Amino acid sequence: MKKNQIDKFAIAPMMDWTDRHCRFFHRLMTRRARLYTEMVTAGAVIHGDRQRLLGRSAEEHPVALQLGGADPAALAEAARIGEGFGYDEINLNVGCPSDRVQGGQFGACLMATPALVADCVAAMKAVVSVPVTVKCRIGIDDQDPEESLDRLADAVVAAGVDALTVHARKAWLKGLSPRENREIPPLDYDRVFRLKARLPDLPIAINGGIATLAAAKALLEPRGGVLLDGVMLGRAAYQDPYLLIDVDPEIFGEPAPVASLDEAVEQLIPYAEAELGRGVRLSSITRHILGLYQGVPGARAFRRHLSIEAVKPGAGTAVIRDALARVTMARQDGQERVADAA
Repeated sequence: MKKNQIDKFAIAPMMDWTDRHCRFFHRLMTRRARLYTEMVTAGAVIHGDRQRLLGRSAEEHPVALQLGGADPAALAEAARIGEGFGYDEINLNVGCPSDRVQGGQFGACLMATPALVADCVAAMKAVVSVPVTVKCRIGIDDQDPEESLDRLADAVVAAGVDALTVHARKAWLKGLSPRENREIPPLDYDRVFRLKARLPDLPIAINGGIATLAAAKALLEPRGGVLLDGVMLGRAAYQDPYLLIDVDPEIFGEPAPVASLDEAVEQLIPYAEAELGRGVRLSSITRHILGLYQGVPGARAFRRHLSIEAVKPGAGTAVIRDALARVTMARQDGQERVADAA
């Protein structure tokens, strides 16, 4: 990402999901989508196991580190460390509504203190050369989204932010769970377009409730002459990874890295073997592919085999091959039945 530029398509940071194994698998299916880490707190980066928290594969680029926190000095130090680990972007979380972030007064809580967010952005910008970006909501609780989003955007622009990704719904810090906050507050995509119209020079991406690649492409079309710079998918990309195979052709006009999910799973095996050699449990990798083949014959057998066998001590990559073979057999059986019927 260069200054005043944002990727047209990104896969959202998701807690407990977008770890380095997930990101590697996603990269097998799209070379161009920007990937994000799970949110990592600044304190964890500074004081914790950095290799475990920040370790990644060289193949993941372009990949961004998402930080959580509200202390400008701590975030600056964490950003500096993250840049040292080779991340292409540092992103500040100003949208997560979980109890954990509320307890620490960061995440979506920061929507209430745009001046502090600006201080955090400025502190990080002062110590890193990679872009510093913010991911936010349109507002929290009883805030007016017109005023709250404008205040935040103006503050971070003044601090030199390189791009803004907006989850186009409010976060209710009181009364809704994190899951409900992803589903109940109404989406307001037009609010993001209005922000872009007011700040045309600020790269802006949109996020929230985007379930298909067709929906993502629609949001990249002009509305009232206003064109957003990018779109970010979250759970849809995780729960139905097959759509990622179409990202490079459909969004970027480039060939897909793989022709099928089967090929992507085959390419995951050498990576899994290398990770097993480092002491990683097979289930830590295969948990990210359990949802593959939805609606395809053999999907249940694939999922069941991985769920049972990958968690066993000493499980190796033969488990993945055997699971894939179950899909192949189901597919062949279906083709034979069609031929017999004909």
